[in-house]
Amino acid sequence: MSTTEHPAPSRLRSWMLEGLSDMGKGQGVTGPHATPEPPHRGQAWYRVMCLTGVDYFSTLGYQPGIAALAAGLLSPVATVVLVVVTLAGALPVYRRVAEESPHGEGSIAMLERLLTFWKGKLFVLTLLGFAATDFLITITLSAADASTHLVENPHLTEALHGQRMLITLLLVALLGAVFLKGFLEAIGVAVALVATYLALNAVVVAAGFWHVVTAGHVVTDWSHALTAEHGNVFAMVGVSLLVFPKLALGLSGFETGVAVMPHVKGDPGDTEEHPAGRIRDTKKLLTTAALIMSVFLIVTSFLTTVLIPEKEFESGGQANGRALAYLAHEYLGNTFGTVYDVSTIAILWFAGASAMAGLLNLMPRYLPRYGMAPHWARAVRPMVLVFTLIAFLVTWVFDADVDAQGGAYATGVLVLMSSAAIAVTIAARRAGQRGWTVTFGVVSAVLLYVTVVNVIERPDGVKIGACFIAGIIAVSLLSRLARAFELRVTDVTLDPLAERFVRDAASRKLRFIANEPDRRDRAEYRDKIEQIREDNDLPAHEDFVFAEVTVTDPSEFEGRLVVRGEVLHGRYRVLTLESSSIPNALAALLLHVRDTTGCTPHIYFEWTEGSPFANFLRFFLFGQGEVAPVTREVLREAEPDRVRRPRVHTG
Repeated sequence: MSTTEHPAPSRLRSWMLEGLSDMGKGQGVTGPHATPEPPHRGQAWYRVMCLTGVDYFSTLGYQPGIAALAAGLLSPVATVVLVVVTLAGALPVYRRVAEESPHGEGSIAMLERLLTFWKGKLFVLTLLGFAATDFLITITLSAADASTHLVENPHLTEALHGQRMLITLLLVALLGAVFLKGFLEAIGVAVALVATYLALNAVVVAAGFWHVVTAGHVVTDWSHALTAEHGNVFAMVGVSLLVFPKLALGLSGFETGVAVMPHVKGDPGDTEEHPAGRIRDTKKLLTTAALIMSVFLIVTSFLTTVLIPEKEFESGGQANGRALAYLAHEYLGNTFGTVYDVSTIAILWFAGASAMAGLLNLMPRYLPRYGMAPHWARAVRPMVLVFTLIAFLVTWVFDADVDAQGGAYATGVLVLMSSAAIAVTIAARRAGQRGWTVTFGVVSAVLLYVTVVNVIERPDGVKIGACFIAGIIAVSLLSRLARAFELRVTDVTLDPLAERFVRDAASRKLRFIANEPDRRDRAEYRDKIEQIREDNDLPAHEDFVFAEVTVTDPSEFEGRLVVRGEVLHGRYRVLTLESSSIPNALAALLLHVRDTTGCTPHIYFEWTEGSPFANFLRFFLFGQGEVAPVTREVLREAEPDRVRRPRVHTG
């Protein structure tokens, strides 16, 4: 097919549209235009776990404080409930997602396969909206918590007092600047950050337990207060279940764990079709990360509850958004506390980097394939600018407040986890696994309950998610409209009989008749030829080849075109095509025929009856409608040279 000549782009434009090639180096996450990593290469699962861990483990920076605010004295009990849901619910779900989607597509791809046509696309766009909420709030929340650790550091409190918003915006801008330069996600950096951060947290936990042991009254005081407030164990568990949705941030990280699957080395015998070793090691990754995080969540929620005064967790308090940092400074001194702050700031910032990389890989995975993203959305740098500006807006809306963003973050996390649970439930049911179907069904019900309660109690999350969904759908539909006349066939293949038809017709004049197949009897083709000859005043001896397109899924945007030839009723040569759009398929066929034969083909249509606007909507939504003028417009955009452009005749 022909290519359109364009003037040489400016240096700035070339730099902006350079794509993702600089992100595909090493063992980092690759983007849609990066060179795919060869099969069987990757890293050991425990190293890849650290890449997940910068997102998952970094929640220790703010989760204990959020749990204390939500549950008060019940924070340790509510955290145990969270751990039970993590190990008995989220972990089995995502272990199954790893089996069903071993190439990093995640639960969205599993659900995409269940739905077709526009309802499937709109459903995926909705999930992408919540995924965008999850990742973008990860960026802004992590930056806000990092700035909180910086501002509350005793050495910097006076100098940076009241500058949390500015510092958060600067951290987000720095993240965007790194990606504009060309971000190389090094698993080695993640390993160093996670190892250092977990080691420092272990020291803080040890110091906290030493203080609890040496001052035993704190546990007694806590237990007496807890009993006085809630009475018995059953009441405690009941209240913990009620406040559990507010602790949902502790469930984050599983979607990232599945997304990094392609970087798990697996076994030498793995293939892309059956990566058994990669699946097994990813399950180890998910399980180990969940166990480590569960232990830290329980012990840190206990220590922060019994050792930190309740008022310090509130807004303006020294433990607000930095409970473990408070303990580090309180019991290990400001020098160690500063080292802990630096480690926390680094891992929180890197968690934002992982989220940005996730966005840059998630959106291009779906939107361009749907025709719902402009061409520049395939490059890293323009999308970095878009996401950075959105992160600025979110930071400003939430006033860089960690607690205020918790609802939006939890909503994104819970919607994705609920969709994953539903996806694996359907997969288990289709596989005839009754036990797993019931188990995953129960997990789905629990996660849906938590999601609904979280939305009711903190509607800001679903509001932000709805804004992202509305924005994505609006931009997607506008992009699809703008690209409606684009030649979107990636490849054209003719079977031997179709090639013979084209080769034989090229010895004379290539004349095609666009025909909408109906009964396909002898009279249909005879009458069509007579009509075309009469409408276009063609002599009787002219030879024709029919071209018939069957619309498959009109919501698909691009794909291959396979052309098959057949002879009907002993005399009529017919080319049959299957495509998501009749005009685009016919235009692609004409250009392919022109390029392979060197002859300019002619195609003949009859005008479509009805309103032009209604027919255009039929084309936009269902791939048919005003076929003749749209085919000509697709050809005009694909081939600017009128001399070389295939001829379109309408009568």
